[in-house]
Amino acid sequence: MIVTSPPLRAEAVTLRLGGRGVVDGVSLALHGGQWAAIVGPNGAGKSTLLQLLAGLRDAESGGVQLQGRALADWPARERACRLAWLSQQGEADGDIAVRDVVRLGRLPRHGLLGAPDAGDEAAVGRAMAETETTALAHRRLGELSGGERQRVLLARALAVEAPVLLLDEPTTHLDAPHQRALLRSLAARARDGVAVAAVMHDVTLALAADRVLVMDRGMLVADGAPDDAALRAALVAVFDAAFSIEAVATSAGRRWAALPAL
Repeated sequence: MIVTSPPLRAEAVTLRLGGRGVVDGVSLALHGGQWAAIVGPNGAGKSTLLQLLAGLRDAESGGVQLQGRALADWPARERACRLAWLSQQGEADGDIAVRDVVRLGRLPRHGLLGAPDAGDEAAVGRAMAETETTALAHRRLGELSGGERQRVLLARALAVEAPVLLLDEPTTHLDAPHQRALLRSLAARARDGVAVAAVMHDVTLALAADRVLVMDRGMLVADGAPDDAALRAALVAVFDAAFSIEAVATSAGRRWAALPAL
């Protein structure tokens, strides 16, 4: 039997910032065909963990492997083809047309001196259609609303068509219809075999994921499916019982929702 490594794995990664342990010995594996939501209270280390997984920060101890190889050993361009990233702040500014922003997602494929081919343009078109940004193609990034800009940056990450997709609070500035579209997009990517991990601020949206990773004080304190009662109990506990998690019957089956404890 052939045993394959998960697309992305972290082994006991630890990082201190300003003398404080931000990520403390976290081990996890992200699997193709599954999307995982990372949740936890403010300051739990969620975004820093995602940065470590993306190779944007170096761990003090432990390590991250991409497709069975140490993340640091990958040439930058090859790594960028295999791991797509969307930051919480969304790095892109200036007087650049929307379609050109999304084209940046294909840059690792053809390089600075290469020219996008028909395959690149097709990937850009698919990502823009998926994020409903096609109609914005010729507008400038600085002209967009916060929600429009977020969808464009998401399209850029999707255009990479990488086997690993890491997103930090991707629902920022999105209204309810576009939040729904995003969740459907993440689920579709996972069905296509992509390993997806997203830091989520909204607990109810996070409970739509295949898997929920709960962080608290830099540690991974729970990891499981939303149907797991122990996972839900841990989630309520780290948020100091500020909400309860209730089952909701829908046409698509049972779902879970966080209800504020008022």
